[in-house]
Amino acid sequence: MPSLRSAAALLAVGCLSTSQALEVKANLNPIRKVVNMLQAMQKKVEAEGEKEKELYERFMCWCATGSSDLTASIEAAKEKVPSVLAEIEASEGKIAQAKEDLKAAQVDRTAAKDAMAEATAVREKEAAAFAAEKAEADTN
Repeated sequence: MPSLRSAAALLAVGCLSTSQALEVKANLNPIRKVVNMLQAMQKKVEAEGEKEKELYERFMCWCATGSSDLTASIEAAKEKVPSVLAEIEASEGKIAQAKEDLKAAQVDRTAAKDAMAEATAVREKEAAAFAAEKAEADTN
């Protein structure tokens, strides 16, 4: 029976491909394990380096274009400041004029109300005088 087991083991090893057989051997050798781990780590570090390089290039592109865009918008805003200040002053002038017009209209309205009250009083007085004269004329 032991010969059957050893034959089965040889058959199983024979079925393994050469790369699998080398992996089995590599797994058995501790130095090879370390070398394989270092190679895997090297690949991983190189891949991370490529990603970082791409991100750095993107960031630098953004910095170059973002800076020029920001500078241009600042310059445009600086150029716009005097015109905005002039618009503000003009609006303040219009507000002051509107307030003066409002005060004048309020004074005119008060004067008109007083004139209407005076005219109404005069008409009522004249109406009373007319009614008195008419009553006197009707009795004669």
